[in-house]
Amino acid sequence: MFWTNLLKTSAQTGAAAAAGTAASAGVDSPWYRDLRKPGLQPPAAVFPVVWTVLYADLAVTSAAVLTELQRQTRPGAHRRGPRVRTIRRPGCVPSEAARRERGYRRALALNLALNAGWSWVFFTRHDTGLATVTAAALTVSTADLARRAAQARPLHGAALLPYAGWCGFATVLSARIHQLNS
Repeated sequence: MFWTNLLKTSAQTGAAAAAGTAASAGVDSPWYRDLRKPGLQPPAAVFPVVWTVLYADLAVTSAAVLTELQRQTRPGAHRRGPRVRTIRRPGCVPSEAARRERGYRRALALNLALNAGWSWVFFTRHDTGLATVTAAALTVSTADLARRAAQARPLHGAALLPYAGWCGFATVLSARIHQLNS
């Protein structure tokens, strides 16, 4: 179950990373080179390293969260043997763990869309104000993802804190770039 979840979360995270990377080609554009940047901006070489580590953390942690929630939903599902399918009957209320699993999946999809979207807003549209708003929404989304992960298991929530912290830093950085260039 974990490996299936990891394959899925890795594909989702990889797609978001690829979309963000495609938009980030603008990092070599005259528009970006001419922007005034704050002193707190790390060197360009830091970004791909940090994002690779954070995306890997997000994929692995999300797979672990989903696996934990599935185990809570379907006791015994982690054991080897014949696979038992749960058929939902009309009028049957899903378990709390099943609701949390669906909620986590939706929150992860939103988070990845915001993550990739920031690059498109910033590097393609050149809209530093909207990029700051998008970064702030991403930070809130990431904090929510960490909260949801902690509900499954506190260690999972803690594993997403570096991602939440980096998104918070990205919001501050975006805001400062917007201030310097408005």
